[in-house]
Amino acid sequence: MHRLCIKADAFFKKGQTMTAAPYVLVLYDTTKDTTKSLAYLIAQGVMDAGMAVKIRRVSKVSAVCEQIADGIPDEGDLYCTQDELAGCAGLALGSPTHFGNMSASMKYFWDNTVSLWLAGDLQGKPACVFTSTGSLHGGQETTLITMMMPLLHHGMLLMGLPYAHSELSTTARGGTPYGASHVSGTRHEFAITQDEKALAIAQGARLATLVKQLAKAGQA
Repeated sequence: MHRLCIKADAFFKKGQTMTAAPYVLVLYDTTKDTTKSLAYLIAQGVMDAGMAVKIRRVSKVSAVCEQIADGIPDEGDLYCTQDELAGCAGLALGSPTHFGNMSASMKYFWDNTVSLWLAGDLQGKPACVFTSTGSLHGGQETTLITMMMPLLHHGMLLMGLPYAHSELSTTARGGTPYGASHVSGTRHEFAITQDEKALAIAQGARLATLVKQLAKAGQA
C-alpha cells in the first residue's frame, strides 16, 4: 500500500508540473481512514488497468478551514481543486456514512461545483462511488445512492459492480452492486476483508477500462 501511495502522489507534489495524460480522480472524505483505505485500493485497480490516477480528499467544513487554514494540508493527500475535478477523465467518489448520507464535507464540496455544472465539464465521464460504515446495516447503500445524485446532475455515466464478481455473493461484510464498501466495526476494529479488497480493486479497474474504451470510441 505504501508503494502505491508514492506512485499515485507522483502526479501532484506541490510545485510539480501536472501530467497531461488522462487520469482518473479518486476523491474521498474520511473520518478514521477506512474510506481512505478503500480509495487507495480503487487507485490500485485504476493503475493495474494502465491509467494514471490522482488521489484527492475534500477539506473539512469548519470556520477554520474556510477562513484560516492553509489550502494545502500539512500531511496526507491534497485537497481537490475544481480544476482537477473538471480535468479528470473518470471519477471514483467516496465518503463515510453519516446517518445514511454522504458527509457534510463532501456535500459542501459538491454544492460548490455549480460552475462546472454550467460548463458541462463532467458530462459523459464515467464515475463510481464507494463508502464505509461502522456496522453492517449502517446505511451503506443509501450513502452510495446519495453520492450518485450530484453525479447524475452533472451528466456523468454511473457504473457499479456486476455479480460477475463472485465476491458480491460471498462477502460477509462490505461490498455492494452499487459500489465498493467496507464495514469497519463500531470501534473501527475490522480490517478490510479479502472480499472487500478484491471488489474495490475490481471497481477501480472497471472504471479505468471504461474510460479507455470511451476514449478509443471517441477517436474512431
